Amino acid sequence: MKDRIGAPGFDFSRRDFLAATGLGTAALAGCTTQGSSSPAQTDSQPAASDPEDDGDDSGLPWTKSPEVVDVDERGGSVTLRSVTARHAAHPMDSMGGPVELPRVWAFQADDGDPSVPGPIIRTTEGNDIEVTLDNTDNDHPHTLHFHGTKKTWENDGVPTTTGITVEPGEKHTYEIPANVPGTHLYHCHYQTHRHIDMGMYGIFRVDPKGYEPADKEYFFTVKDWDSRVNRQFAGEDVSYSPRNRNPDVFTINGKSLPRTIHPEEGSPIIVDHGDTVRLHVVNAGYMSHPMHTHNHRFRLVEKDGGQIPEAAQYEQDVTNVAPAERHTLEFEADAEPGIYLMHCHKVDHAMNGDSYPGGMVNAIVYRDAMDTDIFADLMDYAGYEG
Repeated sequence: MKDRIGAPGFDFSRRDFLAATGLGTAALAGCTTQGSSSPAQTDSQPAASDPEDDGDDSGLPWTKSPEVVDVDERGGSVTLRSVTARHAAHPMDSMGGPVELPRVWAFQADDGDPSVPGPIIRTTEGNDIEVTLDNTDNDHPHTLHFHGTKKTWENDGVPTTTGITVEPGEKHTYEIPANVPGTHLYHCHYQTHRHIDMGMYGIFRVDPKGYEPADKEYFFTVKDWDSRVNRQFAGEDVSYSPRNRNPDVFTINGKSLPRTIHPEEGSPIIVDHGDTVRLHVVNAGYMSHPMHTHNHRFRLVEKDGGQIPEAAQYEQDVTNVAPAERHTLEFEADAEPGIYLMHCHKVDHAMNGDSYPGGMVNAIVYRDAMDTDIFADLMDYAGYEG
């Protein structure tokens, strides 16, 4: 059980969360929908699905939520270990679940947990880092490629042009300069079309010198999945070709609604009225995703590590994030306190299978709205037990 509440990038304690909701453990665990239609627009009630008791005898670990790794605090170096795992985008029976990927290849930073997306690697402009890819316990070749950095040829992470592949049983250290401030992407560049779809991606953040964080700051990675490749690597008899990709799972930070708003496993955007909120949105998928905020108009202040001049910024409520793009959004939490969605506006991406809503949907949650029955119901559907 983690103490961190909310999306990566902002520490909101469990104690503060429970105090804001006004509900204790027993109340959160037992709340149900009474006299109203459910958020899933279905007549069925949610039932807990424990991924540890699914009958899978593979012995593989389940992924956890991505953590922020401050490499400056670790002496400028970090090790990313490749881990074969299982991934639950939404393990409950509620709202079209469970949504699970039986096989992923996750990244694990040092002594942390394996996660999909991988850990958020954070450093400061000018503080170059060393990233060691530890592939000693895996049975597939991998590499690491970092966007948004001017680096030497041999550190580019592309096996066909550098001649460097990290084979099973091997380790390799990449020297990554922190010379392009901004929010970036890293991923495996060996058989990229499959290895990203197996989960080998994450955020690389370089804070500019003198960086001033907003009141609330969050990191999000959006991803579309064709689960056939994950099922194929798990041994299922299923036909898959990257030339005939048909995504059926859509996630934010690896989770699908309602798990996206689970305070620990998901990434709710928890705000107080009057906050300046900064969202770093990275697209690690293969499709464009027009991300829309309800009742809040934001400014695009940074793209792919490039600062957007203030004169070129304007208020909007949809930004179309193409594959590998990084958009940093900033808005004021100036709405009536409540619960407001942030989601992909390709509406079929906001589904779990045939169930709507689901998929690539998150929520801007005002702390003052946490003690409402509606929020308690959403916690029930997300599987949060306090």
